[in-house]
Amino acid sequence: MAFVLSSMMELGKRAPDFKLHDTVSGKVLTLDKLKSDVATVIFFICNHCSYVHHINPKLVEIADKYQAQGVQFIAISSNDIKQFPQDAPVFMTQMANYHKYPFPYLYDEYQDAAISYGAECNLDLFVFDSDLRCVYTGRFDMTRPNIQPATGADLSAALDAILAGEEVDPNQYPCMGSSIAWKRGVPRKNLEMFY
Repeated sequence: MAFVLSSMMELGKRAPDFKLHDTVSGKVLTLDKLKSDVATVIFFICNHCSYVHHINPKLVEIADKYQAQGVQFIAISSNDIKQFPQDAPVFMTQMANYHKYPFPYLYDEYQDAAISYGAECNLDLFVFDSDLRCVYTGRFDMTRPNIQPATGADLSAALDAILAGEEVDPNQYPCMGSSIAWKRGVPRKNLEMFY
């Protein structure tokens, strides 16, 4: 499995719209329906990634905390399910139920959302302000599986700044995780390491 760095969206860029099937509610949802007037966190995950397994409990905890303050969390899986059948929508539903995801878990079948966001890996995340302008892109925290516990410190710091009406620190670090499994041969922009 390839381990890659995210390419990081340009700060200030508007969030691209999407129309995707939610494996939790069964509905087709759009960014316009889901966005928050406070902040919107969009992140790319999948079922099989060891990094996602590592941060899942903390991700749910942080989502619960900040959604109570008006922040919207949105998870998207863009993996090619021919390469990774365990990432299919039926198993996404099971994953969401098992971990009690308090956010939609959307299936990006044609990988258009991943391409439009420039997502490279799981967990690639993006935080948008009330105008859907990117104010944070990068890592959840500096944790790595089997090395240290997940804290969500980097994401939390960005959200705390937004809630306090302060500027998000522009010094941001790329996410590292398993590569999105592309079905179209989209070229990767970052150096790959294998584990």
